[in-house]
Amino acid sequence: MSVADRLVLKRQRHLKWRAFDALETVLMILCGILLFGFCATVICDIVTREIGRPWLWLQEVTSTFFIYAIFTGAAVATRRNDHLYLTAFADALHGRARIVVEIATRLVVLAVALCFIYFGYLNFLRGFSSFRMPSMTPIASLYASIPLCGVLIALFTIEQLVNGWRHGFEHDEPPDELMSITPIDSVIGGRS
Repeated sequence: MSVADRLVLKRQRHLKWRAFDALETVLMILCGILLFGFCATVICDIVTREIGRPWLWLQEVTSTFFIYAIFTGAAVATRRNDHLYLTAFADALHGRARIVVEIATRLVVLAVALCFIYFGYLNFLRGFSSFRMPSMTPIASLYASIPLCGVLIALFTIEQLVNGWRHGFEHDEPPDELMSITPIDSVIGGRS
């Protein structure tokens, strides 16, 4: 099994297009890199301050990693149905009621994504008049993550709406890999 196969969530496969699996893989890898970068820069910032030689630019880099990680994570979580989604309520329903709740939930998420795109783009444009210190980089470099996140969330939400409409939202899910592991007692001959 390749790394890409492990990163793409198999849950609710009927709501996903295979064409976006590569994008989900890239986003998951990017989330890992951003999280690692955030942690590494925080540690470096602490160490350099403790030794009395702070690197002031580290705070800019740390905030960039943090902001991009949040918005990238929100986008990939939308594809994986791990974020901005009321699973417990929808999973308890069946038939027409479930379809209505699933569509309504995704339409709300789509509306939020469109707000991210529109207002995020306006903030991005205004961000060229404010600068980050000490690098004097336009703050628009941070605001760019908001409309990008909105585009990805909208794309993944439309994917789910189209596939849910075509194939239905209810499907039997394969058991989680962790849940299908045989208990150790049954392997060594104990009681289960």
